[in-house]
Amino acid sequence: QVQLVESGGGLVQAGGSLRLSCAASGRTFSSYGMGWFRQAPGKEREMVSYITSSGGVTFYAGSVKGRFTISRDNAKNTIYLQMNSLKPEETAVYYCAAGQRTAYPVDQDYWGQGTQVTVSS
Repeated sequence: QVQLVESGGGLVQAGGSLRLSCAASGRTFSSYGMGWFRQAPGKEREMVSYITSSGGVTFYAGSVKGRFTISRDNAKNTIYLQMNSLKPEETAVYYCAAGQRTAYPVDQDYWGQGTQVTVSS
């Protein structure tokens, strides 16, 4: 069992930055790939970024590549998402998730409760 708790969301102006954190409980954290996903009102949940269990491979949605950076610290059971140059259309609830198959939302086994990110224009 893995429990995930996100933090770091909030209100930021367009062009600003936020850093999200996701703290995980459970001794098997390092065996899971971890990802950040977001869901805006009326839209499907989408992958933002994903990192493999070792941290050696990362994936990014095309719309965030070059602006967002995912990282993980297995010693602290925590992953991070540094978000720069934020845009109003990126306003959404951001979720942390853990899985052992692919980066698709449907393949994630555990989800956090989400943290709201609001980008004002």
